[in-house]
Amino acid sequence: MKLNVGCGPNLLDGYVNIDTDNIGLMRKRYPGTIFSEDAHIYTYDIFNLPYNEESVDEIIANSLLEHLSFEEEPAFLREMLRLLKPNGIFTFSVPNFEKIVKRWLEAKDDWKDFYRTDDEAISATHWFGTYSYDQDNRWGYLTAMLYGNQNGKGQFHKNCYTIAKIKLMMSKVGCVDVTITEFIRKGNRDPMIGVLYRKQ
Repeated sequence: MKLNVGCGPNLLDGYVNIDTDNIGLMRKRYPGTIFSEDAHIYTYDIFNLPYNEESVDEIIANSLLEHLSFEEEPAFLREMLRLLKPNGIFTFSVPNFEKIVKRWLEAKDDWKDFYRTDDEAISATHWFGTYSYDQDNRWGYLTAMLYGNQNGKGQFHKNCYTIAKIKLMMSKVGCVDVTITEFIRKGNRDPMIGVLYRKQ
């Protein structure tokens, strides 16, 4: 069994895709994304998943942990470790907070407009006065990278991550042998930290 937790619009074949929003809401939020007719998203409680201990071979949780509170963070990690079989793999990625803040500080402080949450703005990917992923302005997509999309429940970022924090955080839940990488998601857009843990 393989889980894709916090899948958003990124459904994976061969995985149980899990999120707070069902497929109908995802189709509305991401009108430019094509979902198959039989696509399904399970709206399970990610802190109490309906699977037995050590029953899952692989768990992916990309761009999820930043949406969890400080209190929810350890509860989620412990639930993932409970589910993993011995030799099972848990991978996740989070925005690289240090690198995003550096980009934000180097950008122009040129505010343009209030963020919009109407259907037209969401479908056109409206940030603060822009319809672009351009990063020369602090108040466009860079702000969303720090605080989340904010176009619906569950979109806000409640947490942030650095490589040092991740190493310490994982050791606190008993994961001392982790592989950490840095990568850019979607071309030159999102500086990310990737984490891989194989359960002993």
